Amino acid sequence: MNRNSRIVIGFILSFIFISCKSEKKDDAPKAGGKAGGGNRPVQAEAFIVRSKPLSENLEIPGTLLPFEVTEIRPEISGRVVALNIPEGSFVQKGALLVKLFDGDLQAQQKKLQVQLQIAQKTAERQKELLSINGISQQEYDLSELQVSNLKADIDLNQVSISKTEIRAPFTGRIGLRNISNGAYISPTTLVTTISQVNQLKMEFTVPEKYSETMHKGRQVSFTIAGTDQKFNASVLATESNIEATTRTLKVRTVVQGVHKLLVPGAFAKVALQLGKNDHSLIVPSQAVIPQARNKSVIVYKGGKPNFQVVTTGIRDSSYVQVLDGVKEGDTVITTGLLAIRPESKIKIVKVQ
Repeated sequence: MNRNSRIVIGFILSFIFISCKSEKKDDAPKAGGKAGGGNRPVQAEAFIVRSKPLSENLEIPGTLLPFEVTEIRPEISGRVVALNIPEGSFVQKGALLVKLFDGDLQAQQKKLQVQLQIAQKTAERQKELLSINGISQQEYDLSELQVSNLKADIDLNQVSISKTEIRAPFTGRIGLRNISNGAYISPTTLVTTISQVNQLKMEFTVPEKYSETMHKGRQVSFTIAGTDQKFNASVLATESNIEATTRTLKVRTVVQGVHKLLVPGAFAKVALQLGKNDHSLIVPSQAVIPQARNKSVIVYKGGKPNFQVVTTGIRDSSYVQVLDGVKEGDTVITTGLLAIRPESKIKIVKVQ
């Protein structure tokens, strides 16, 4: 390629570069014009604030419990000589469940009874001698003291014998036994468990703000898995303090009636109606904008948005109670909230 050809190609490339740059400059005002004309009204839906009955319905997990339940353990160590634990069956209060070996204690009891008989006869003879001044009053008092000591020893030994018998503390259903006949057990040995299942309790927790509503005698309803039948319970008591980690209060209720479907340990769904108000100012849940320190709604006035801080109360699945910040009849924006700014123009396309 000669020198003249290179010069011609250079002129052509320079001309193309300058033309492209001019086109970009010409297009820039057009783009700016489009941006400037893009301040069109934001289309949104609205809701007229009104009052209606509102209540907050919660579904809280609960657990069914026996009315009473305890672990059966011996008070003393010993070898099992008799075992009467009908697993899974009901037993009456005071029924003998386990008998430990007490041969040594029974022998000691007989020995003490013989000693008591001898001491009583000695005291009778000395009483006759005292009546004729054959002995001193002190000698007679010592013989009576010996009788009293032996009676106390017999009572103490009888208590030890009673500890070799393990009896049912109340009427209930026996669990699975963990020992066999002939086993040597100690106070740390778990023999079995007994549960009072003819009456059940139920426990659940509620958020801290509802703790005052859980008063004694309040009625609650619940369901269990496998059936749509509703059961009732009444509040028996609440924990004395609120759990610091979860900010909840534990509630214990008594299940009303006896039902074959209810089994201790079963999972229950507790339905609670809290904070009912027959004249609540409401707005849809989606109209409330959560912020760092408060909540707000966008009130439509004269075609412009007005961001209004509100205080909310109870809520259900669709609406939120507004305690402060709006009044009945206000128009609240419910859609397009992220696109709306204080200077935005709004066009209402639908009013609920």
